[in-house]
Amino acid sequence: MQKSLVTIAIFLASILFINCIGNRGSSKGTFEPIQTDVPERPSGQKDVLGLTASKLDTVRVGFIGLGMRGPGAVRRFTHIPGTKIVALCDIYEEKVEKAQTILDKAGLPRAVGYSGSEVSWKELCERDDIDLVYIATDWKNHAEMMVYAMEQGKHVACEVPAAMTLDEIWTIIDTAERTQKHAMQLENCVYDFFELTTLNMAQQGVFGEILHAEGAYIHDLGSYWESYTNDWRLQYNKEFRGDVYATHGMGPAAQVLDIHRGDKMNVLVSMDTKPLNIPEHLINNRGMDPDSAYNFANGQHTMTMISTENGKTIHIQHDVASPRPYSRMYQVSGSKGFANKYPLEGYALESSALSNSEIPDIENLNAHSFVPQETKAALMDTYKHRIHKELEEKAKEVGGHGGMDFIMDYRLVYCLQNGLPLDMDVYDLAEWCSLAELSRISIENNNAPVAVPDFTRGNWNKIDGFRHAFVD
Repeated sequence: MQKSLVTIAIFLASILFINCIGNRGSSKGTFEPIQTDVPERPSGQKDVLGLTASKLDTVRVGFIGLGMRGPGAVRRFTHIPGTKIVALCDIYEEKVEKAQTILDKAGLPRAVGYSGSEVSWKELCERDDIDLVYIATDWKNHAEMMVYAMEQGKHVACEVPAAMTLDEIWTIIDTAERTQKHAMQLENCVYDFFELTTLNMAQQGVFGEILHAEGAYIHDLGSYWESYTNDWRLQYNKEFRGDVYATHGMGPAAQVLDIHRGDKMNVLVSMDTKPLNIPEHLINNRGMDPDSAYNFANGQHTMTMISTENGKTIHIQHDVASPRPYSRMYQVSGSKGFANKYPLEGYALESSALSNSEIPDIENLNAHSFVPQETKAALMDTYKHRIHKELEEKAKEVGGHGGMDFIMDYRLVYCLQNGLPLDMDVYDLAEWCSLAELSRISIENNNAPVAVPDFTRGNWNKIDGFRHAFVD
């Protein structure tokens, strides 16, 4: 009798399992990803894919935010021909004065200064002798400043992340489309020497079809928390869950996968660990009550997996608290080869992936290990991107994260001067910043899948592949 009951139980369990599998396939509603609102494009408004604007012989610039990042940008612009620094703005007068001394040392006339008010930046945007507003403030003000600058007829470039919510993102998109002004996020990591060389190799088919890309921002900020004005960055992490700083990893990954230029992100899933090190910092360094300190929203380590329309995947991580070596993780995996920047920079390739006789040891290559250093050096020289061929020496002289900041600014000015599409458009901004809210939604819903909006509203394959624009 007992044996019969066991047999019946197994049978019923099997039926239940089969029904569950069947329901999983047939009951789509159960597994539909969480959707967010995609507002209709207002009547008469058109997309800004491949946007070009009138050529500017001289790019006249106004800088807002002269704290940690702004002064470096001012200094870099003193090395870019065909620019004029018209205005400088910060809430603190002493920071404006410090930036003025950069112009003094460069032998340039002082700019008009704005300070002393939380809204003095609006006066800068309202000037009629500025073409480009360059924003390097805290995250909380980025979106409002971008929108106002475009409404005043200015192109705008903004430090990362340019927007923190989907509402901010859609407002920036609609303003850019309505005004037909450039809205570029200042993502410097897409100009890194390894990333840009790898992108060039990918675009020339060295890795075959790219199937997977990875990126991250893993940077222990423990020694920096007390340096942010009014503690804005730590407080943001205390209040918000999700990947709040995804763009350094997202940018290179999205470009190599042609996101919104033939492919689009469809669904993401995110998860995180509990927070530990930053709450301990608050307890040990600020004397905060443990109950308050551990009431901390942002996980210590956050990871997000993304699937695309064309069957590709992206893996993004964020960790600003763990004692780990700095890493943007950057990896590219294709049908014929692999690229990796952290912790060991290298390429793994099948011999069939290369035909260039100048590359040594081609016949002995296989994808089971990285190519020898001599071969790697030859690859990076052979596939050096045109941008680096033209700017590498000057970039390393001027500096800014090893030169990639200078390249970023130079390319922005170059495209504005020549009436070309910028290297990064408003939809790049939207996609890369959207992880802040979308990852939060996933995590707070038990790691549920979340649909990634099509920020181009149907035009994601209008452009065939990502490419940098040049005059010739």
